Amino acid sequence: MRNVLKAWLVLAGLCGVLGLIGYGIGDLRVVSSFVFCGVLVGIAAYLSLDRVVLGMVRARELPARDAPDLHKIVERLSIRAGVAKPRLYVIEKGPPLALAAGRGANSSAIAVTEALLLLPAPAEVEAVLAHEFAHIRRRDVIVQATAVVLATLIVETSRIGGWLERSLLFVLGPVASAFVHVLLSAKREFEADELAAALCDSPHGLADALIRLEQAAELVEFEASTATEPLYTINPFLEEGVAALFVTHPPVGERVQRLRALDPDWRDRLRAA
Repeated sequence: MRNVLKAWLVLAGLCGVLGLIGYGIGDLRVVSSFVFCGVLVGIAAYLSLDRVVLGMVRARELPARDAPDLHKIVERLSIRAGVAKPRLYVIEKGPPLALAAGRGANSSAIAVTEALLLLPAPAEVEAVLAHEFAHIRRRDVIVQATAVVLATLIVETSRIGGWLERSLLFVLGPVASAFVHVLLSAKREFEADELAAALCDSPHGLADALIRLEQAAELVEFEASTATEPLYTINPFLEEGVAALFVTHPPVGERVQRLRALDPDWRDRLRAA
């Protein structure tokens, strides 16, 4: 409900801004026209945000014949999570990563990088996907996509400045970052990790996967807008310059520690084995 409320607040904010613009231009009729246009834009965004996000990361659809094992994992997780099977997409370049987009349990999509498909541990792949299923089930995907699209639009606006681009980015970057941090918090990742552990009946697959993903991200460069940081399983960007403004993921070490704490006796069982 918290995420649904945030989406409604964004729509109300958009209509409010357009209403103020309309008030500055004309009378009440102009205000109502601008507000109506805001509602239409909000509806269109709600229906197409997943496609916008997938286009931003240059993902292409992944047919079942090209990755049958991955589709089987997704089908199994969709039953466990109680959501409709998401559409699957693949991102050709980058370290092992995944992201989710959509409107919630009944309409969603998951995109994975080709590197994730090559991980040697199927349990880790399943755990990463379970984390994305958690975002879908909790409707985090609506707020994440909204924040990312708004932030990207604001950042890209700086490009119209020509030789003033750096100055505009210095101003617009923090504004875009503020939108992201108002809508998103690190708590959503901790809660998604816990739900993913429940879906997999163990927290250790995700804990191991997070460590592997962080190590791979340090070795493989990832080219994408830094404003898309909230979408991924971990932060794939170096925390430098503008990229540091958009970091919403908590440190991987803290996430792993919390996951291990869900099964405090795991070290004793490991020694016994």
